[in-house]
Formats: sequence, structure tokens, C-alpha cells
Amino acid sequence: MSSVVNDGFPLLTATAVLPALGAIATAAVPAAKRAAAKWTALFFSLGTLVLAGVVLARFDPGGDRYQLAESRAWIADFGVRYELGVDGIGAALIGLTALLMPFIILAAWRDADPAAEENGDRPGRRWRPVQGFFALMLMVEAMVIISFAATDVFLFYIFFEAMLIPMYFLIGGFGDRAHAQSDEEAAKQRTYAAVKFLLYNLAGGLIMLAAVVGLYAVTADQLGEGTFSLQRITEARASGELTMATTTERLLFLGFFFAFAVKAPLWPLHTWLPNAMGESTAPVAVLITAVMDKVGTFAMLRFCLGLFPEASEWATPVVLVLALVSIVYGALLAVGQRDIKRLIAYASVSHFGFIILGIFAMTSQGQSGATLYMVFHGISTAVLMLVAGFLISRRGSRLIADFGGVQKVAPVLAGTFLIGGLATLSLPGLAPFVSEFLVLVGTFSRYPVIGIIATIGIVLAAIYVLVLYQRTMTGPVGKGVLKMPDLRLRELAVVTPLIALLIFLGVFPKPLTDIVNPAVEHTMSDVRKTDPEPDVDIPSPDVEAAK
Repeated sequence: MSSVVNDGFPLLTATAVLPALGAIATAAVPAAKRAAAKWTALFFSLGTLVLAGVVLARFDPGGDRYQLAESRAWIADFGVRYELGVDGIGAALIGLTALLMPFIILAAWRDADPAAEENGDRPGRRWRPVQGFFALMLMVEAMVIISFAATDVFLFYIFFEAMLIPMYFLIGGFGDRAHAQSDEEAAKQRTYAAVKFLLYNLAGGLIMLAAVVGLYAVTADQLGEGTFSLQRITEARASGELTMATTTERLLFLGFFFAFAVKAPLWPLHTWLPNAMGESTAPVAVLITAVMDKVGTFAMLRFCLGLFPEASEWATPVVLVLALVSIVYGALLAVGQRDIKRLIAYASVSHFGFIILGIFAMTSQGQSGATLYMVFHGISTAVLMLVAGFLISRRGSRLIADFGGVQKVAPVLAGTFLIGGLATLSLPGLAPFVSEFLVLVGTFSRYPVIGIIATIGIVLAAIYVLVLYQRTMTGPVGKGVLKMPDLRLRELAVVTPLIALLIFLGVFPKPLTDIVNPAVEHTMSDVRKTDPEPDVDIPSPDVEAAK
């Protein structure tokens, strides 16, 4: 459970602060210098990617649980410290966040322009400040990174909530252009989606705040002084120095879990996601589901299981059922969608169900698979949603029925869309297959009935992905598709590296599993769980020889 405080360069702080500084620098660029603002944002996102690469390079899978640790006094009177540290799960998700951001910025290059500047794109209907758009994106990145690194519960809570502010403005102020209705009606839909996003997540955060205060009161009563330190609390729980009454622990667990389930999003708290993704630009939709939402599932592993192991075991049957409903319900709604972006949103609800299923299966395979799923879902959803965004911007519509025959006029666009779709349905050879397989194996080994039912999600994923491709890319060329241009150089630069990564990690996931597996072992130790023994009796060599 130990960690060594880093007395040298504060690498984790630098990794989180750099995009925040980038946000300030981008916002400060003069209004007329839109191109300079874009390049500034891209420069800082690439710098953050370099620092995240250093974090991964310096992380030793065989070392202490929390590494690159930083600890400084902050609000000493209330036991709040500025404490950072990463295990393998946090390091992998920081890497994912930093990896995706440059591609998100490149994909959003024209999204806030006063008018489209590339042939084939639909002109913008209103001016939107470029500087603010990219500054808000970088601010979300900074807050997400520090959330993955925080080992002080109160510090985590602050940024868990604070990231809602820039995301609210990204949804409500920089919405999707592909609306057939009036500007006023489009603005109403964006505002509705942004307010719904904010209210759902604020409600979860307020309940979590009550649980955070309750946790402090418990530590103050039993340890002599209140603390929010994750490591101090988990060590005290493991040694028996800190015990919680059953009812108290369950109530605190529910307070934390509710907030994380909203962010994740888990059925039935998911309804804000289709609205938010549908009304956002495609890059912002990727920022929501591939980056920000991962904080919810990550926090289930780090805080729910780490702080409340007995309550986590108590809640497991209900959580598994909710995850199973998310898998099937999200996939069924994706099958019936007519809107491309809402289809991808409901597919993500289904995928988050798989992640939560793996976490609460309480097996090493399930939790390793869940962590890999967070990373691989982020990459595959980025490919599919960003290519969908390129497609929608050309046609000016999100409706599936408005397309058809795209592969005949834009074969590269159709091909990248197909690869993103195949990754979404977890085709063997692509990275998401590895994680989904581990989740199902880990679940089946302890809960075989739930594992079998969860496979329905795989079948439904094949239906909604292949039907989407068939209706948009094959058949007669639609009237609005005749002059559709293929992917341009900037767009190819966005999707090509991500597709290459999906293929590489699908064939050789070992670099990531080596980082993740030791952290999963620590989590399994927190909840005092071991993998179930095989039910099949294996005869000993002596018995075989006697035969």
C-alpha cells in the first residue's frame, strides 16, 4: 500500500498544469488570431502528451503501488493535503487522456470558425470564439489528469466537480451545426442538453460531498485526527486501526457510488449522455465519453473498492444487475436509433456496462479487462465518433436516412468508419476484443449466468454497427452524398494513428497489461478477493500413472 514521495521534479503536477497553462495562453490570443489560438492549443496538448509519456516511462510496474507521489500541506486544519500518485490504472488513463487530446483538437480545427473554410463543409450559422473553445478543452484535460492522479479524497472531489464547468460551456455554447431546424430551436436543444448534464452530475456530486464529510468524521473519531488521504485510510482499514459500522460504511459507499454511476454513466442514471453527445460537436462528444466519463469508472476502482471493501461486496449483486441492464438496454436503444451520434452514445452506455461489470465481478481477469476496456473504448469511440463527425459536417445532417452509398464517392472515409465500427463491436484482432473477452471470462468464472447474458450485448453490437454501415455507406448514392469529398490530410492525420494503435494493441496488448495487472492485484487485495478455483477436477500425475 506504500508509496515513496517524490522529492524531485513534480512530474504529475506538471502534467496537469501544462494544459491549464495552455488554456490560459490560448484564451489570451487576440480575437483576430484564430489560427494562432489553434496552434497554441495543439502545442500545449502535444507537450502534455510528452509529459504523460514520461510518466508511463518512469512508472515501474514492479515498484510501489503509488509512484511519482507528491504530498504537500494544503488545508491543514481540515486534514486536506495536496497528494498525488499514480498506480498502473491511473498511469494508463493519464496516457489515454493525453494521447486523445491532440487528435480531438485537430478534429475540432474548424468547429468554432465563423464560417466553414473547407469546400464541402456546411457554413456555420453564428460566430463562436475559437480561443474560448480550445481553452475550455484544455481545461477539461487538466482537470481529468489531476483526477486520475489525486490520492486525497477531497482534492479528487474538487476536480471531479470542477470539470463540469468547462464541459457545460462546451456543450451549451459550441453545439453541433447539423440541425435542420432554426437557430433558435438548435440553441434550445443545446441549452437543454447542457443543463441536463450539469444538473445530473451536480446532484451526484452533492450526494458525494455528504459522503466525503462523513468519511472525514469517521477518520477523526477513530484515528484521532480527520484525514482525506486515500493511502492513510486504506492502510488503517487493512491493519484494523480504522473500522466502520456496517450501516455507516454502506451509506458512505452509496454516496460515492451514486456520483460515479452518474458520471460513468450507469443505467438508469445515463439519460444525460445521449443528449449531451447528440448536441455537442463530435470532438466534444469524444471528450465526454472517451475521456471525462472514464473518471467515474476509475473512481469506482480507486475509491469505492479501496475505501469500502465490505460495502462493495454487499452491493455487488445489485451493481452487476444494473451493469447487465446497461449492456442490453444501451445496445437495444442503439439498434433503434435514427441519429448517428445518439447511436454511438447508446453504444457507449452499453460499453460502460461492460466496464462496471468487470470491476464488480471481483476477479483479476474482470478488473484487468475493465481497465483495458476504459483505454480501448476511448480509442475506438474516438475513431468512430470523429469519422462520424467528418461525415456529418459534409452532409449537414445526423440522420442515418440522409446517407447512402458513401463508400462509392468517399472510400477512405467509409473504410475508416468501418474500422471504427468493427472496433466498437470488438472484432478479434482489434484492441477492444481483448478487454471485452477478459471482462466476460472474469465475470463467467464467478457469475456464469450473468456472464452468459452479457454476451447478448456482443450480438446486438454487431447488429447496430453493421446496420449503420450498411445504411450509410452501401447501396445507391444519396442525393446529398454525390459530391461528398473524401478525407482530407488533416482528417487522415487524426484517424490513422488511432487506427494503427487499435491494431497494434489488438495483436500485442502486453505493454499495457504489464502496467495494469499489478494495480489490479492491489485492488483485489483491498477487497480481500481471490480468483475462484476451477470447478473441473484435474487428476494428479500419480493417479494418471496408476491408470
